[in-house]
Amino acid sequence: MQTFNRTVFMARQAAAGFLLALSTLATLADAHEFKLGNIVIGHPYTRATAPQQTSAGAYLGLDNQGKTDDRLVKVESDIAKTVEIHNMEMVGDIMKMREVDGIDLKAGSKLSMKPGGGYHIMLNGIGHELKAGDQFPLTLYFSRAGKIEVIVHVEADANSPVPMPEHAR
Repeated sequence: MQTFNRTVFMARQAAAGFLLALSTLATLADAHEFKLGNIVIGHPYTRATAPQQTSAGAYLGLDNQGKTDDRLVKVESDIAKTVEIHNMEMVGDIMKMREVDGIDLKAGSKLSMKPGGGYHIMLNGIGHELKAGDQFPLTLYFSRAGKIEVIVHVEADANSPVPMPEHAR
């Protein structure tokens, strides 16, 4: 007859719960990734906006898994009057933001857009408040791969993760 070991039982229950949580996270991560040819677009998101705010930055990861360079050349969305690709960088002691005509994606390279510097997508003329939990489409145009519509998630957390490492430029 086996004896009941409460510690072993609790450890097995905890392990089962942990594995279930990991599989759920993996499913969610897969659901928020898009692929166009050799380009993988990871975790498109923006932050929730204030009621009168009319612009917002959108962020995502880009991973060129191919052997050919590509370039993000244009972005569109129906939720904004204009959509621009921007870069923010420190010039002396001042953070400068400027519109760029595209983002080069070298073969085998990764780029991570995130708040606070580097590339982002600027949504100008937003007609309504973006609330946590909302979603909206964003169309990305690449010079080689073509176009793809991705879904941007509106997140409340200002420290939203982007799962791809920063690409040094």
